[in-house]
Order: sequence, then structure tokens, then C-alpha cells
Amino acid sequence: KIPDLDKKTQDAGTEVVNAKNGKGSATLSMAYAGARLGKAILAGLSGDPRVECAYVKSSITELPYFTSRVEFGKSGVAKVLPVGMLNDYETKRLAEAKAQLKQEIET
Repeated sequence: KIPDLDKKTQDAGTEVVNAKNGKGSATLSMAYAGARLGKAILAGLSGDPRVECAYVKSSITELPYFTSRVEFGKSGVAKVLPVGMLNDYETKRLAEAKAQLKQEIET
């Protein structure tokens, strides 16, 4: 089940287009994600801490930047939260993602 969910998540944009029978795109999904992030940042800056995923400078992995759950507070990023417990499949996929991300950061 997890590999199937992983594939669907990875191909989410295509899933949206297919669900709309080719009559649209996943633009609204991306806009919604951006709006959630913006709302979390603004709430945090206003003194109402929020947690959302963001691509930030991080010491969670050996990479200088990583997407993590982030707590936003009055001064912006208050805390980068650790990656939770992973099963074997998730550990393998995380290693693959880090290798790809490392390559993209270095080029």
C-alpha cells in the first residue's frame, strides 16, 4: 500500500489532470499549498505559532537545506522539527530523495 500511495503523491499533478479528464491543471493545488505556507508564516509572525512543511536551511540531515515540518513563530522559523520514525520503505525513499537533492544543490 505505501508504494502505491508514494506513487500517487509523486504524481499528484497528473492525478489532478486525469481526474479533470484533461480539462485543467494542478495549478490550484500549488496555489493552495502556497496559501497554507503563507498563512502559517503570517500567523507565526503575529504571535500564533503554526506548523507547516517548508524547504529551509536545516541540520535535520547532512544536507544544508531540506523540506521539514517547521514551526513558525514571531521571528520566522522558530524550530525545524525532526523527521519521525520511518519504516524500511520510507528510509529507502528518504535516502533516494537526499541523493537527488544533494545533486541538485551542488549543480
